Amino acid sequence: MSQSLTDFSDLIRSVQKSAVHLKLRDGYGVDNEIDGFAEWKNGHRLDPDDRTSWWRPWLDLVQEVTAKGVLIRRARVVSEPVSDYIAFEHSFTFTNTAAGEQIRWLPRRQASDLALPGNDFWLFDGKLVQFNIFDGVGRWVHTDQTDDPAVAAHCAAAFEAVWERGIPHEKYTV
Repeated sequence: MSQSLTDFSDLIRSVQKSAVHLKLRDGYGVDNEIDGFAEWKNGHRLDPDDRTSWWRPWLDLVQEVTAKGVLIRRARVVSEPVSDYIAFEHSFTFTNTAAGEQIRWLPRRQASDLALPGNDFWLFDGKLVQFNIFDGVGRWVHTDQTDDPAVAAHCAAAFEAVWERGIPHEKYTV
């Protein structure tokens, strides 16, 4: 069972200070991105000057939340050379930064000594962790949430360790 964007929108709108997202996979089979990935592989690229063509409604939500002063940061741990999927993600990440997210990339070889959770996660206001659970081919299966302080502290430390070593999006090339 997947969380709907509406449920997630309500959750992220409830954030007071920060939302951080750690991504650890080299590929995702998320239904709403498969078409865009195929188009990308066929040479399509988003036009930086055509904001109406960008991924909606996510970017509208990011703009809404960051306009309230909420800090949204995303860090991606990636294998190098990067997979086609990561190159695809990198190609449109400028839209996320334009909407207000801060994004960094960390080559996996530089994360070997970090204690990282086994799943991608969001951490909201340093208190609520939402793990995104994917199957072996990268399809989103479901989410698990916890407000266990020890788990939140572990995820916060893991994110900050990756963030500290990460390369800002505008400086990371694939």
